Amino acid sequence: MTTGAVTTQKETFDSGRSGKDVRSDLHVVFTPQDASGLTIELKSRVVTYYGESIRTQAEQVLRKSGVEHCHLAIDDEGALPFVIAARIEAAVRKSGLAKSARAFSEEMPLPPASARDRLRRSRLYLPGAEPKYFINAALHEPDAIILDLEDSVHTSEKFASRILVRNALRSVSFCNCERMVRINQLPLGLEDLEEIVSEQPDLILIPKVERPEQVAEVAQAIADISNGQRPIWLMPILESALGIENAYAIATASKNVVALTIGLEDYTADLGVVKSLEGNESLYARTRLVNAAKAAGIQAIDSVFGDVGDMDGLARWGQQSRALGFEGMGCIHPAQIPVIHHSFAPSSNEIEKALKIVAAYEVAQQRGLGVVSLGSKMIDPPVVNRALKLVNTARSMGLITESNAEPGGPK
Repeated sequence: MTTGAVTTQKETFDSGRSGKDVRSDLHVVFTPQDASGLTIELKSRVVTYYGESIRTQAEQVLRKSGVEHCHLAIDDEGALPFVIAARIEAAVRKSGLAKSARAFSEEMPLPPASARDRLRRSRLYLPGAEPKYFINAALHEPDAIILDLEDSVHTSEKFASRILVRNALRSVSFCNCERMVRINQLPLGLEDLEEIVSEQPDLILIPKVERPEQVAEVAQAIADISNGQRPIWLMPILESALGIENAYAIATASKNVVALTIGLEDYTADLGVVKSLEGNESLYARTRLVNAAKAAGIQAIDSVFGDVGDMDGLARWGQQSRALGFEGMGCIHPAQIPVIHHSFAPSSNEIEKALKIVAAYEVAQQRGLGVVSLGSKMIDPPVVNRALKLVNTARSMGLITESNAEPGGPK
């Protein structure tokens, strides 16, 4: 029988991932200590080259968090500094010992504020728990990236993921992509906002919206947290029969709502029907959403197309979406982006016709005429407005340049 002092097992707190299939991440285990200072145990394939900088950053994060004594075990899989900072901060905050709420990563200059009516043909979903997808996302040139905190993130990773997404907004360049975040369904989504709004994302996607009060609650929470220097736009996601019935009220619930979109997986589940390739079962919902969005003067954005291997089906869906009045859709794989962009682009014949109408309109304006004529035909104002919008859209897509701006010019 052994006698002597009883050793108490210290509680540990972890964050992140490691393993052979993990890239650009790390797993940390934080063990508070009563004394002995900071001890850091590092395992990394690049320890020879970056071991010292990883240790230095880990120590800085711990001290910023107010930690003076602990053992920190790090299993690194090629994580960048913003990920290292997020994972260590999450583990410390789980322990309840963090004296300072945040240990921010290095800050990149903020991109220009996003325009209310900017091009939103494609928005690429990136799982908020997977930093390996963040770094090169902009190279695929979607109009927007979505750092997702909802469906793609397991419940056990919600807390750590919002810290990771916050640091990504702060430290990763997404180039010309609009920086969107899909928060969790309320009320959990309010906790997401408390973490990420300080880094000024361009747009917040609000899932499973059924009532305008939910949008107003998010708008107020953002206003309470942000400094108000630049807008943070809102895109409610309608995912139920009730949400569709309340589409216009939701669209007009806040001046910062710039688009409505639909989540067809949840919507068809709510109806108790099977989602099909043709989409007949959701046609009512999609057309009602488009009508509500247009009535409110905002964009209508379609759902994602779930089969990443069916590019022909995606092209047909995108073309049908544009015909219904949608201005873009979501995507879950980079390979879908060029197909979506092509599907939502006006044809060369449409552009040529619109340019002729716009030219006739400009001639009428110069002559002080109230009637626009093209050849022997009178052009109604709604047709002129549609042509003007199509030309502006085509310009923003790069389909009209100086060489083809004249009607009948080279294509």
